Amino acid sequence: MNNYLSFQIHGGADDGGVAEIVGSLLAFIEGLTTKSPPEMFNALLPGIASMHNIHPLLVHFPIALLSTFFALDLLGTLVKKPHWRGAASYFLYLGTIAAIFTVLAGFNAAESVAHGQTVHEIMENHEHLGVFVLSLAAVLSAWRLKSAGIIEHAANVFFLLLSTILVVAMAFGADLGGLMVYRYGVAVDAVSVANDGHLHGEAQTTNAGHQVSPDHEHPQSQSVGQEHSHDHDHPAKPGHDHVHDHAHE
Repeated sequence: MNNYLSFQIHGGADDGGVAEIVGSLLAFIEGLTTKSPPEMFNALLPGIASMHNIHPLLVHFPIALLSTFFALDLLGTLVKKPHWRGAASYFLYLGTIAAIFTVLAGFNAAESVAHGQTVHEIMENHEHLGVFVLSLAAVLSAWRLKSAGIIEHAANVFFLLLSTILVVAMAFGADLGGLMVYRYGVAVDAVSVANDGHLHGEAQTTNAGHQVSPDHEHPQSQSVGQEHSHDHDHPAKPGHDHVHDHAHE
C-alpha cells in the first residue's frame, strides 16, 4: 500500500522534485485500475480503512461546529452583531445533529473495542459527558428555534452561561477520549517502530516519556504500547535486575 501512496510522502519531493511526484501519482492512479472497490478504498484512505470504528472520525464535527457556535454567539453579543448570532444558530443546529451520530457511534465503539477496568472507568465518564453535551445542545437548539433566534437581556445571559458549560463539558470529554487513545492505546494497533535515526528537531520523546537524542539508540526496535526494557551502562548490583516494565492496557 505504501508504494501506491509514495507520492504523498514528503521525502519524494526532496529527491526527485515535481517530476518524481507526478510520476508517483500516475503510477498510483494506474495501480488503482487493477484493484477491486474495497482494495481501492484501502489504498485511497488507508487511515480510515484501518479504524476499528467511525467514532474518532465523527467526533471532530460536533467539536468544531459547537465551538464555532459558541465563539460567534458570544462575540455577536459583545459587539452587538445580530447577524453573527444568526449564523451561530446554524452552527448550533448542525453541531447538535453531528453530536447525535457521534454519541451513537461512541456507544457502538464502547462495545467493540477491548479495554480493561481502568479504561472502562474513563470510558464511562467519556460517555456521560458525551450524552450531557448532546442533551444540552438539544435544549439550546430547541430554545433558539422557539425564540426564532432572538434571545435578549437576562435570558441571553443565561443562554450564554449554558453555552459555556456546553463547551467546557465538551473539552473535558475530548480530553478523556485523548487519554484513552494516547495513553492507553484503545483501538490502536501497535506496530514495531525501527530506530532509523530519522528525528525532527534536537530530540524525540518516546511513548514511555523518555527523551531520545540523535546519538542515542536502543538495542532493538520496540513495539508501541508493549512491555519493553532498557539496558543501562551502569553496573548492576548483585541480585538486582534493572528493568523498567511498562505495561499498558
